[in-house]
Amino acid sequence: MSRSRPIALFSFLSLFLIFATPISAQTHRFATFNIRWDNPNDVGNLWKDRASQVIQLIQFHQIGIVGTQEVLAHQLKQLNEGLGYASIGVGRDDGALKGEFSPIHYDPVRYQLEDSGTFWLSPSPAIPSKGWDAALNRICSWGKFTSQDGSRFYVFNVHYDHIGQQAREESSKLVLSKIKEINREGLPVIWMGDFNVEPENPAYQVILNQETWKDARLISKLPSYGPKGTFTAFEWDRMPAGIIDHIFVQGKIEVLRHGILTDNYGKKYPSDHFPVLVELRF
Repeated sequence: MSRSRPIALFSFLSLFLIFATPISAQTHRFATFNIRWDNPNDVGNLWKDRASQVIQLIQFHQIGIVGTQEVLAHQLKQLNEGLGYASIGVGRDDGALKGEFSPIHYDPVRYQLEDSGTFWLSPSPAIPSKGWDAALNRICSWGKFTSQDGSRFYVFNVHYDHIGQQAREESSKLVLSKIKEINREGLPVIWMGDFNVEPENPAYQVILNQETWKDARLISKLPSYGPKGTFTAFEWDRMPAGIIDHIFVQGKIEVLRHGILTDNYGKKYPSDHFPVLVELRF
């Protein structure tokens, strides 16, 4: 009789620990993904052939929130319809539908949107504008979310200029300032996007020079998975060497996994960038 008690006690404790685990322990899968704009000159990699692959990739990896870049209005509509997601963001050329979006798509079943906005990466962030030595208008779209488990957090999604180095450095400084201005409650923040810079670049370094900001890749509990770079140019035979798509975190966030995904179909990639995925817990 006495021998069975430790076993019964162990079983009781096991069940208690399982059912006593707080719902806040839920994990979340977020990603940044430059999907490549619908360029009619991308012969062999046209959007009409890639669209379903992009949608299926997001579905398969169960990504609840994804920040995309280079998205035109009709691509935005296709993605949301295919995923059953909602999104926030505006076109960078007119603040409405013209030009590329840097939207945030989210599963409305799992995440409720509380607030959102877009600002331009320029000295005039409130209006459509081109900043510093940038070649094009660039934007940051952001959302404030509440998840099913009660977690509240912000997501900021950017696409930095591909030409102007000053623009990239100033963009980092501007976004840091805007996050501080917007996030007055001090909630956790996920800042993701196509930064068009590798980790050695000052535009990247200015972010990590802030004590509260971390690159999710560097603090992942499981070592980062995947290749050493994210831009493929659709070239099947060349593995990219430099990471230019990043996910940064601030606040009480535990990064469990970080991966650069190389999903493909018939020796073709869904985009000219690999998506970057994180699994995290608030």
